[in-house]
Amino acid sequence: MDMNELYPIGDVARRTGLSVSAVRYYADAGVVVPAANTPAGHRMYDVSAIARLELVRTLRELDAGLDEIRRVLAGEATLGELAATHLALLTQQEARLRSRRAVLSAILRQDSTAEQVTLMHKLAGMPDEERDRLIDEFWAEVSTGWEPPEQMIEWWRAARPELPEHPTAAQLEAWIELAELLQDAEVRQAVRRELHETCTTGAGPLMTSSPMMDALEAGGAVGQAVMDAARDQVPADSPQGREIADQWMAWLTGIFATPDSPGMPDTPEFRIETADHMLAGAEWDRTPPDQPGPLDRYMALVATVNDAPPEHFPYEWLADALRASVLSDRPVDR
Repeated sequence: MDMNELYPIGDVARRTGLSVSAVRYYADAGVVVPAANTPAGHRMYDVSAIARLELVRTLRELDAGLDEIRRVLAGEATLGELAATHLALLTQQEARLRSRRAVLSAILRQDSTAEQVTLMHKLAGMPDEERDRLIDEFWAEVSTGWEPPEQMIEWWRAARPELPEHPTAAQLEAWIELAELLQDAEVRQAVRRELHETCTTGAGPLMTSSPMMDALEAGGAVGQAVMDAARDQVPADSPQGREIADQWMAWLTGIFATPDSPGMPDTPEFRIETADHMLAGAEWDRTPPDQPGPLDRYMALVATVNDAPPEHFPYEWLADALRASVLSDRPVDR
């Protein structure tokens, strides 16, 4: 393209991808004026004007307004400043679209009333403070009228949704369902009954006692070591596998230790029995409940909102490590 040549409006339209009427419109609006006019009044454009029109087309496709484009072409604003402004607006638009999609998806899943649609729209845009208040009110009611272990309450409250700044539609849908679940009086009472029964009947009082809760919390590090080793594909019969098996048994046999008793003895037979229990645990973990309760649904929705699918405990790996520790030449400490 000759830098000094002038081009008629038809050629300019073909080169820029704009229509002839659009080129005229930008000229009449004072955005990109022709370099010259022929005696017959035909508009002629030089290479610089064509380049500016190509930029105008690009910025218009990015939804920039004419005033903004004029400022950029006049040097009153930089392309970076324009991009930052439009990126912020686009981010807001994306958030609104995700929110609308979540509400519409929720409407399609159920026969929603006008009041429910209004509520879902409010939930989708709920501030962080209101979300936290909703969770706190839920657990406050669930633990009212009985005295659950303080550590249990802390664990329950820690399992809360943390909606990110830019949530996906799936996260928003999960939050809407979760928020509706939290405000359902029947759900609150069902969760309260479930947890009360778990903590106060059968082995519940023992498993939720302060010593047991302390022991379970102390076992968290050993459990994490098991999960890390399985994730890293550490051979169960390796020295590291044996070390983790020993740590697990030391923790397990010490759970019931008292000042008068060292706890359960660590024997080869007990390790094999524990390995069998691990395999039974794996089978239980793979078998979903026939009718998941509201607490199960709560935890599943929290995991979706937090984009943190639950990580299944590697029972099989631990079972193999325990069996390998019995079969190894190294004697079991007693």
